[in-house]
Amino acid sequence: MSTPSDLRTLVMHGLRLKGFAEVTAVGEAVGVAEAEAKPVLDQLVVDGLATYRDGRLSGFTLTKTGRERHADLLSAELEAAGARDAVQGAYARFLQLNTDLLTICTAWQLRDIDGESTINDHSDAVYDAGVVEQLAGLHARVQPICDDLGALLTRYEGYGPRLSLALHRVRTGDGDWFTKPMIPSYHTVWFEMHEDLLSTLGIERGSEGGD
Repeated sequence: MSTPSDLRTLVMHGLRLKGFAEVTAVGEAVGVAEAEAKPVLDQLVVDGLATYRDGRLSGFTLTKTGRERHADLLSAELEAAGARDAVQGAYARFLQLNTDLLTICTAWQLRDIDGESTINDHSDAVYDAGVVEQLAGLHARVQPICDDLGALLTRYEGYGPRLSLALHRVRTGDGDWFTKPMIPSYHTVWFEMHEDLLSTLGIERGSEGGD
């Protein structure tokens, strides 16, 4: 049976994954309803663990103290679940796939034509279909990792379905769901899962390369 996170930790975690976001995006990242997430976010601001910026671009973000507190909470949660070694193992497996994901996303965005890298205008349906099938192959390889993580910590249960939804939308013709950053595209969810593993294990992203 997987270990659930308490609501405050979960909301802080959603904010950590998004970096800067409104309540809806924070809640969607960790499967918490907006009505539940909003009072927690407001209290985090009161407690000095988050700030809220209003304006053309508005949203919440964790303060330095909030990020430190979040790291402590994740570490304690991981130890209480006795799951550190298993999550570390899943992270190592995930990292082996990360370069493949980068390569596939690059192939979706750029094409090599006559030896020159050119922006993919998606006019070649055969080429695009081939890239989508590469993504589907990668998806089949990452799903067991998602399942294993979800069996350890409940907050990981959403990644498999979210990746599956993004792939489905790409396959049914909506190419934005491949790499577009402002929606839960395949790359966006993959990036969040990567960030989730790093923050859970206390690893700095710069120490192993980005995605």
